[in-house]
Amino acid sequence: MYYKDPSYRVFYYINLALLIGISILCILPMIHIFAVSLSGKSAAEANLVTFFPIDFNFESYTKTFENDNFGNAIVTSIWRAITGTVLGMIVTIMAAFSLSRSSAEFRVRALYVWFFLFIMIFDAGLVPNYLLVQKVGLVNSFWVLILPGLVSVWNMILMMNFFRALPKELDEAAIVDGATSFRILFSVYLPISLPAIATISLFTMVGHWNSWFDGMLYMRTQEQWPLATLLQTIVVVQDFSKTGITPEDLEMMSNRSVKAAQIFIAMLPILAVYPLLQRFFVKGIVLGAVKE
Repeated sequence: MYYKDPSYRVFYYINLALLIGISILCILPMIHIFAVSLSGKSAAEANLVTFFPIDFNFESYTKTFENDNFGNAIVTSIWRAITGTVLGMIVTIMAAFSLSRSSAEFRVRALYVWFFLFIMIFDAGLVPNYLLVQKVGLVNSFWVLILPGLVSVWNMILMMNFFRALPKELDEAAIVDGATSFRILFSVYLPISLPAIATISLFTMVGHWNSWFDGMLYMRTQEQWPLATLLQTIVVVQDFSKTGITPEDLEMMSNRSVKAAQIFIAMLPILAVYPLLQRFFVKGIVLGAVKE
């Protein structure tokens, strides 16, 4: 067998060592941030913390969860990620399925494909987008975080090409059984498309979770900010007035510890989603669906 070949074994172990090294490089920054968040003021300010807390305490997490703005931001981001992902995937899948049909079934398919390609390459710009959002009354609304970017053209094209690569025999067998287009989509295509759907859903969810600029641009009150916008203000702009932490509190703890605690908390929801979707990435896509 090929896996008994010495050259294959050398390649296998080198590849394994490389992947382990990359994994460690990805994990170490998170361990460092967690250690800083649990460290005391002196050690954190002096940059003495590496991968183990010094002067262990939970003050940074206590003050973070006592902050109403942080709690509101987490709730807003969770609802945004869930709602935006579900609605976005519904529209993306239905559009991709329609555009995956042949020109004989959908005569103006090419026109729509070129239209979507055009708007993916050329954008109207920030000011026209803001004016459009303002005219339709979405400013300072939760839906302004979802509707303007509901569908990613890139994701839709990926899904469309995935559908077009599926065997046509599946369509023909369903049509012979009297299935409609909706029946073919929901009963035939979706069950064998879970790996692609899971991957695109994860990309969409991460995009919503990490998006900060639209919250800063369209939201007029900080109580409605998503978590990414709040963290950008705290970490980048260094504006601690949004954290609910007073100057007296900062005398007892480090602002680096507070920022590290909030960054670590913001990572947890997305990190929790990855294991749930991981099993779909390693499955065969159409394995066994059609046998010729």
